[in-house]
Formats: sequence, structure tokens, C-alpha cells
Amino acid sequence: MTEMDYYEVLEVSRDCTGAELKKAYRKLALKYHPDRNPDDPEAEEKFKLINEAYQVLSDDEKRAIYDRYGKEGLQGQGAGGGFGGANMDDIMDIFNSMFGGGGFGGGFGHTRRDPSQKYALDFEMELPLQFNEAVFGCEKTIDITYKTFCRDCEGTGAKDGKLTTCDYCGGQGQVVMRQGFMTFAQECPKCHGVGKKVEQKCSSCQGKGYETRDESVTIKIPAGVDSGNRLRVQGYGNEAKNGQRGDLYLTFYVEEDEHFVRNGNDIYIEVPVFFTQAILGETITIPALKGELELTLKPGTKDKAQFVFEGEGVADVHSGRKGRLIAQVKMILPKKLNDEQKTLLEKLQESFGLESRPHKSTFESAFERIKGWFK
Repeated sequence: MTEMDYYEVLEVSRDCTGAELKKAYRKLALKYHPDRNPDDPEAEEKFKLINEAYQVLSDDEKRAIYDRYGKEGLQGQGAGGGFGGANMDDIMDIFNSMFGGGGFGGGFGHTRRDPSQKYALDFEMELPLQFNEAVFGCEKTIDITYKTFCRDCEGTGAKDGKLTTCDYCGGQGQVVMRQGFMTFAQECPKCHGVGKKVEQKCSSCQGKGYETRDESVTIKIPAGVDSGNRLRVQGYGNEAKNGQRGDLYLTFYVEEDEHFVRNGNDIYIEVPVFFTQAILGETITIPALKGELELTLKPGTKDKAQFVFEGEGVADVHSGRKGRLIAQVKMILPKKLNDEQKTLLEKLQESFGLESRPHKSTFESAFERIKGWFK
């Protein structure tokens, strides 16, 4: 079996910085965390491998050894055994920031502390927003489906709620692993820390331990949210056996606008300008987020010239401070000329004399040099 490269596991390049490494680890650890993937052994194995890779690559000394000798060079260095080692505090800090936060943009606040809980109390949904809804804020009523414990088996997943002692851990809920002189206790992989197992599945929930319910929720979306932002909605997550509800996390996806392009709190708009307008100069009206703005083109305005309007962008979702509106000129040339227009342009060109043929003066010396190459 081919050994997985740690850099490939974390989806980073071999020359990545520590900050890039930590960012990649956060993303993957959140994606494959057991609380977000209950009863998924593949996600559990991926999660362990992600932690193993980060434990090595976030340690400068271990990373140098790994880069030179591979995983074999780390034997005896304390790597490759799941959690442990010099970077445990770093890993736990990341977990606390991801799973212990709250409020707008925070992490999951309710980890699955009760081993008998079959599902995480928090869950996440993607919520699409129109461009204007994200910019100005809005109220949205959404339909959600949340989990609640099965009443027939009391959330155990077993028929009549009857569980038997786990034969793998002897009912302890933990198993002990030894790595050199270090000893670690970890959750039993068979019963997932419960200490008991299901002999016969509950027919009502097919052994899942939960049922689902539908609900409509009205959410107030603050002005300035953008794609990838997350909003915590307290009390609308899954329901535990004690009646406690977790939290719903909404991740926004903002649709594009036909004319405005958003970059953070700045707004860009492309302004088509006919070549004569750019040459002669003109004051034109352009659309803005809250109406219209006047844009003054000076004579000789160039293609892709930018005009900045401070405070006409999007309000920052945290501070309320508005970004900029940036108008960029797109030069438009005529697609066809009639005989009269062609004659007029030829006369105009001739009136500029040598200035109308800048290539002649620019390339004159080049032509002379090239002739000399072939004498």
C-alpha cells in the first residue's frame, strides 16, 4: 500500500508557510471532524490522518526530518500516533477556536460531549443570497430539517432502549494505546465512547437513534455579508434528549450581479466609453449602489482608467464602514464605418500630421539597425 504524503493529506505545497499550513488544517479538521460525520469510519480515519500530518509538519524539526527522510526518518520521534507530541497545545488551540466559538462568523459551539448522543447538536446549511440582499441586509424565511432523539428507543438506536456492554472496551468507553514509553487513552472505536452496544436495532429509527422534523425559521441577515461568511442562529440546531437545541450555522453564497463586481467591501463597475467621449471629455451618469453618480471624463481619458468614489461601496458587516466604488473605463471603438465617417476620420488623421503616425518615429532607428545586420 502506498503511504500517503503528509503534504497531500493537508492539501498544501511542500514550501507552504506555517500560516498556510494552519489554515489548511483548520479547514480539513472542521470538514472531517467526527461530530460533523457521525458513523462515518472513512471520515474518522481521514480526521486522524489530518492530525498526524499536522503534528509533524507544524514542528520545524520534525518537518525537516520528514522532508529529507520521509516518515521512516521520524521513527522514535513521537510522530504518527495520533494526538501527542510538542504541538498538542497548538492543535487544541485550533480546536477551541473552531468548536468553542459563537456569534457571527464563529465556530461550532456544541461539541458532542455526551458519548451516547448519536448526532451533533449544531449543524450547518448553505444559504444563497441575491447580490442586493447581501449588500443591504434582509429577512429570510428558510425551511430547515433538524434531528431529535427517537422516543421509542430513547435515542439509543436499540430496540426498547436495551443496550449490552461493549465487548471491545469492556464497557469503559475507552481503549489504551502505547507508543514507546507514552500511554494514551482514546475513545473506543466500536462503541464511540458509550461503553455499550446495540444488539437489535430499533425498528422506528432503524438504529440511528434519531428522527427528523421540519421547521420554518425567519432570519435577519445583516448588511454587508459575503460569500463564505457564517452566521450563528442560536437554538435552531438539533435537539438533545434533555430538550436542549443546538445552533444552526448559515454559510452564505452570494449570487453575482450583472453590472457590479464585489471585492471585499469595494464595488467595481465597468463603464463603456466611446472613443470620442474619451478623447474630447464628457460628464456622464453611472449607476451606484444607492442611485446614481456623476463621472467626469477628462479629455484624453485612457482605456482602463479608474475613478474612485469613497464611501460608495458595501458597509463592513462588523464595523459598518463603507468601502469604495471603483469605475473602470472600457474603451469602445466603432465596429463599422460608412463612407462619410471614414472620410472625416482620414481628414482628422491628416490634420495631426506626423503625430498621427507615432510608429514611424518610434521604429525609425530600429529599421536602420536591422538593415545593418544583413550587410
